Parts: sequence; structure tokens; C-alpha cells
Amino acid sequence: MGVPVFNLAPDLSVSRLCLGTMTFGEQNSLSQSFGLLTQAFHSGINFFDSAEMYPVPQRADTQGKSEEYVGRWIRENNIPRDRIVLATKVSGPSGQMMWIRGGPNCLDAWNISTAIDNSLKRLRTNYIDLCQIHWPDRYVPMFGETEYDPTRQFSSVPIEEQLDALGRAVDAGKIRYIGLSNETPYGVMKFLQFAEHIPGYPKILSVQEWLSAVIMRVISLLAYSPLAMGILSGKYFSPDGGPEDARMNLFKGKYQEGESRYNLSNAMLKAAAMEIFPVLITSEYLHIAEEYSLHPVSLAIAFVLRHPLVASAVFGATKPWQLQEVLNACNVKLTPEVMAKINEVHARFPNPCP
Repeated sequence: MGVPVFNLAPDLSVSRLCLGTMTFGEQNSLSQSFGLLTQAFHSGINFFDSAEMYPVPQRADTQGKSEEYVGRWIRENNIPRDRIVLATKVSGPSGQMMWIRGGPNCLDAWNISTAIDNSLKRLRTNYIDLCQIHWPDRYVPMFGETEYDPTRQFSSVPIEEQLDALGRAVDAGKIRYIGLSNETPYGVMKFLQFAEHIPGYPKILSVQEWLSAVIMRVISLLAYSPLAMGILSGKYFSPDGGPEDARMNLFKGKYQEGESRYNLSNAMLKAAAMEIFPVLITSEYLHIAEEYSLHPVSLAIAFVLRHPLVASAVFGATKPWQLQEVLNACNVKLTPEVMAKINEVHARFPNPCP
């Protein structure tokens, strides 16, 4: 069985596996990135996701390389543009990445239009299929935060202005569709509400979130981090702590957004991990995979793809064999018995990586 497809829109069909590119330009060289893109493309993946801030960990001297590598791959390999779906993301305000338009400071019309124009140049294309707002232009708990702190509220750009800027880019032919990422249910519904009641505003097509974050049926879900940054592969729970070049080892102490969610010193995640991945490899998820002769990666990816709200699973891979493991999940059908066991564990630890 090949990689299945999903119709995000009447004229936009995407593979249900989407190759994320945030390692391109940091963990992966140009030639390595080309190899992964080619392998994915010839295996039936037509959906590729990037962002103007990538790669991670974010640095001034590497910012934009992920998009550049994708753009060069398309151009240098003569990939027909209509055979791939390109998604990228506009950075929200952070106050940390001063090399991206001063922070960025906000998501006003100028910042959005400038980000789109720069992404088009790096991707070497005339249009972006799916342009997403990477995170909201307002304070919301995210990237490992669970409690709302009212003292961190700030004056934000109205959603109407953001939609107007995105709509102008659609009208100009620079982007085809718009989406959100790391957004709350409230934010998603407000974007939908404004688009419904104000003529000319584009409707969001998708939201990119971790699987448990948003439950809704009005738009498609692009589920990112289906392997919890590699934790669900079990590699970090080997006696040696996993490969030295694995992301959580390679960038230990240097990747705040990732470690805030996936650091095993986090009490919630540690409790789940100790239940799920005991030292003696009698873990519940790994035990389920072993009991039914499934690779842990296939188990995790197949679980995500089985969810009725998921249009595509956005995953990363730094090596060809890792990409192949994800591809193999397309041939895995989880039985009701397997799902019952997964759901029993999931009920106890529904969201250890907020």
C-alpha cells in the first residue's frame, strides 16, 4: 500500500504523511536534505512543511535555510511544481528572534506580507500552497506551558487585520490557502467567525497542532510531532540514553521550546515516561508494539493516521531509515484489540507533552 491521500480542498490533495523540514540546515546538510526529500517524493509523499524561522534550534546564521534547501531541491531536480504541496509558516511575535524583523514584533499587515515575500524567494516558487501563522499574535500558554498567566497579556494585532493581509496575498496569487498553527480552539473559531461574516476574508483550511490539542470537525487537523520528538521510538530509554546525534541529546540545553515539552525532568512527562518506558523495556507502549510484532514508530504513526480528524501527520526524519520506518506505518492496520490497549494507556496520560 502506498501513502494515502486526503483532500484538504477540492483542488488540493495531500499525502497523509507530511515531511517536516525543521532539521534541514542544522542536523541535515544540503545533500542529506536532498536525499530525504527525494526519497519521500518517490515514496508517495507530496506534502512538505517548513517555516521562515527554521531550522531549529533557531539561530541568526541558519534562519531560512530549511526553506532554501526545499527550494533548491525543487529547482535543481526539476520537480514539477504542481506535483508537490508546499506549506510554510509566518513567525508570530517572540521578542527573541531579533534577526526576523526585529523579534518579530507582531503579525501586522507589513510583517505578514514581508514574511510571505521572503519565503517565496527562499522557496524559489511563485506561490505557496498553504501559508500558516506559526503561533498567535497574543499571549496563550504554549510550548510546554499549561497555566494561563494574565500578567503576560500584551496588545495584539486584531485578527481582522491578519486575515485582511492574508486575503490580499491570496488575491495576488502568492498563496492559495491559509492555516493556523499552535492555536487555541478559541482562536480557531474567531478566525472562522471573521471569515464567515466579512466578505473577502479567506477561511482557514487547516490547523497544525499536536494531536490532543484541538478537537473540531470544521477544519482539517495537521498533527505534528506524532513521535513526540522521537520519544515514542523508545530510543532515549536505552541504557546508553540513545544516539549522541539524536535531537534531544545533540541540543540538550539549547532548544527551549522542544525541551519544555519533551524533557524527561518534567514531572508530568517523567511520570508518563516511567509508566510507558521503564528501564527494563517492559513499557506499555513498547510492550504493545512487541506483542503484536509492530515497530514502535509504526504503532505511533498508525495511531495518529487512524484518528478521524487527522488529514496528515507532520513528521521529521534525519536519516533515510527513519523515513522508511514512518513510511512503513502506511501498511499497518491497528486492530480493535491493539487500539483498546493503546487507549487504556492514553487515558491515564492523555497529554504528557503539552
